[in-house]
Amino acid sequence: MSKYAVATVGEIPPGQRKIVQVDGRSIGVFNIQGEFFALRNTCPHQGGPLCQGIVSGFLSATTPGEFTYVRRGEMVRCPWHGWEFDIKTGQSWWDPSKTRVRTYEVTIESAGEQPPAADVSSASTDVPPGYKPGPYTAESFPVTVEKQVVYVEI
Repeated sequence: MSKYAVATVGEIPPGQRKIVQVDGRSIGVFNIQGEFFALRNTCPHQGGPLCQGIVSGFLSATTPGEFTYVRRGEMVRCPWHGWEFDIKTGQSWWDPSKTRVRTYEVTIESAGEQPPAADVSSASTDVPPGYKPGPYTAESFPVTVEKQVVYVEI
C-alpha cells in the first residue's frame, strides 16, 4: 500500500471534509471531532458523488416524543438518491451487512523538519568567468515545517 499526503490537519477543521484525487480515485477525507476518516467518493448505488452529500447524525428515541440527536456528523447522504453511509465504517444505514462504500486508512504524521536553508555567507567564493563577487551577502534563516499531515493509504 502507498501513502499519500492529502492535507494538513488545519486544512480540514472538525465537522468539515476535503475531497481529493489520489491515484486516480476521488476520496472524501472527513474530520469527525478530531479523528480523520476517508471514503471513496462514489456511491455504490449509481455512482453519485457520495462525499459531496449532506453530513448528519441520527435521531434516537427511548420513548415517544423524546428525541435525542446522536452520532452528529458521522453519516453522509448521497446527493443523488439519499442513500446514507457511516463515515467511520463505510457501512450503509439500511443494509450494513451487504452494502458499503470503500474506506481507506488515514494516519496523521509530523511533516518533519526541513534541512536548514543554505548559509549564503559561507558559500563558495568561486565566481564564474566574466563575473565579479559582489559586496553584499544575503542573510539567511533556518526553516522548519512543524505541521501535521493527513495521509491516506491506498
